[in-house]
This record gives sequence, structure tokens and C-alpha cells, in this order.
Amino acid sequence: MEPTQRTLDTLREATTATISTQLFARGLRNLFLFGLRPLNAQACSFVAEAFTLRYIPAREDLDVLDAFRDPGHPQRRAIESVGPGQVLVMDCRNEARAASAGHILTTRLALCGAAALVTDGSVRDSPEIARMAFPVFTSGISANTNLIQHHAVDLQVPIGCAGVAVFPGDILVGDAEGVVVIPRELAAEIAEPAAEQEELERFILERVRAGAALPGTYPPDAATIAAYRESFSARDQHGPGSRNDQMPRQTTAAQPGTEAPEEGMQP
Repeated sequence: MEPTQRTLDTLREATTATISTQLFARGLRNLFLFGLRPLNAQACSFVAEAFTLRYIPAREDLDVLDAFRDPGHPQRRAIESVGPGQVLVMDCRNEARAASAGHILTTRLALCGAAALVTDGSVRDSPEIARMAFPVFTSGISANTNLIQHHAVDLQVPIGCAGVAVFPGDILVGDAEGVVVIPRELAAEIAEPAAEQEELERFILERVRAGAALPGTYPPDAATIAAYRESFSARDQHGPGSRNDQMPRQTTAAQPGTEAPEEGMQP
């Protein structure tokens, strides 16, 4: 099923940790981009469709400063091609000794309406980028120009980023913890369960803060699930309180990873 705007909006209600659990429940174990951190933790949340750029190792006879005078240079074309609702995802082979982008390119990307920049390489001009209200996730910082290590070759092809396969059109979600990749065909399937898991975990956290022991609480047993549902009924009686003002679904059946009380959520 193709993701709709409602799907994307619902995914905004879930953390990357919760989404990773939902993916794990469906057998997908390697979709979090390990090692990538936001430059600005105050401006890092996004949900967007992947637009990919692949680099191979640089070669001295090709990767010279004049290469950027070619308007068809793949890196430049990528920056100009990413549109609203898309995140530029760069495959730098986890090579961070030279930057994959700098302040000028990032500024142009933001002005083109892109949602974010994600690279398993590094960036330069990092102090300036960190002050932007634009999500940028990177594995490191380097003042070196990308030409020292990177040769841009392909746009909109399957890539590897931080050891994770990313296909054009996949849905990426970013927050202060990092970035997770959702296969496009699964986005609609996990959006509601992920948002519902967030609601349930907020309820569980309140109980733990109130002194509840983990057994029966996390993961939740039948009594905890019943109390959770009752809390929604109470809130409905006193006005809107839950997402879409609806009762939660039957948590014991509808949410992989949080479905049966004996299975519960993964820490």
C-alpha cells in the first residue's frame, strides 16, 4: 500500500525507537542508521521519502575543483533535484575523512524544500549547519572537500547508508536519536501500530514513575492493558485526550511488538 499524507503524519507521532520495534516485530532487524547523529538536536525531526545519491572512491585525474563547473555533476544535480517531502540520502561508504556536503549546498537543499540531509560520511562548515533549522544527520565532521575521497556517480538508485539498504522512495524518519528506514510498502502498515505503541508506552511510563514494578507492567499483562483502555474511556468522558479522540485498538491483537501481554514491548 502506498503511503498517504495521513500515513506520514501518523509516523510523526512515533519515535525511531518505537518504529524500530515495529519493524523488528515484522522480521526486519537492520534498518536503523547506526552512528549517524543530528548536528542540531533542536531541529532534527522529519518524515520523508528517500532521494538517493551514491559516491564511489575519488580518483585524482577526475576529481578536481573544475569538476564542479559541470552543471551535470551528480552531486550538484542531486541538490537541485530533491523536492518537497524528500530527504537526500548519501552513500559515502562510511568514509568520513572528506565532507559530503557543506553549508552552501545544505542551504540550497533547504531552500529547494527538502526535508533533511542524511549522510554516512561527514559534512564541513558544521558550526554554520548546526545553526540551521534544517535536519542534518552525519557520521562526522571534516573540513576536507568531498573531492578528496568521494566521486559522485548515481542518483535515485539503491544504496547503502550506514550499513542499511535504502531504496528510492523508502520512508525515513529522524529524531534526536537518529534515523530509521521504513520500506515504502510497510509504511502504511506500521504507522498506526507505532503511534498506538507510543500511547501505550506513555501510560506504562506513568505507572512506572508512580512506583509500579516491571512484572505485569512492562511488558503489560492483561490487567495493565485493561487499565490502559479504561484510561482512554475516562479521558473521552472528560473531553478529547487521545489521538483522533478514539479508543485504542485491541492492543492484544493489532500491534506487533506490543500485541500479547506476555510478549509486550522490547526495551
